[in-house]
Amino acid sequence: MSRPVLIALIVLAVVGGVALVVLVSAALTPGQLNPAFAAAVAFVEAAERGDDEAANAFMSPELAAWATANCPNASVSACVSAYTPEDWGDLISAVFRRAVPDGDAWDVDLIATYQHGQGFSGVCIYARMEPEGDAWQVAEYAGFAWCGDPATRTMAGDPSAPNRAPASP
Repeated sequence: MSRPVLIALIVLAVVGGVALVVLVSAALTPGQLNPAFAAAVAFVEAAERGDDEAANAFMSPELAAWATANCPNASVSACVSAYTPEDWGDLISAVFRRAVPDGDAWDVDLIATYQHGQGFSGVCIYARMEPEGDAWQVAEYAGFAWCGDPATRTMAGDPSAPNRAPASP
């Protein structure tokens, strides 16, 4: 075999290998590419930053009614702000951690990072995402709590999960 042909085969094999790695990674990394997961992150970040208008756009009518009736000044941001201690500082970001499908809905777990050393795997948040037309709505949320709290382990199915909204009767 001639040297140029051998070099061409090696280059083709390397390019094919890289393409295969990219395709497999894309298929196995749902992350915030799923619109339901992206909506969960957007809701949490808006609520934590005090942007009720943006947070309300992601809430189901039932959750919005609950927030109006139960949160200070009818503000979901006020509820969320009350969950996180002031010494954590401001939210830096919330990121997708994992999700479990439940029929058409998704039970989404997020991890949040805060300004003063609280985060990475330290602050757990749950959002129940349900489809509404072409969009996704937050039907329930819980958490905004230290992941070391055993009550943050099964927030999707636990009516006593910390900071659950709407609160269980």
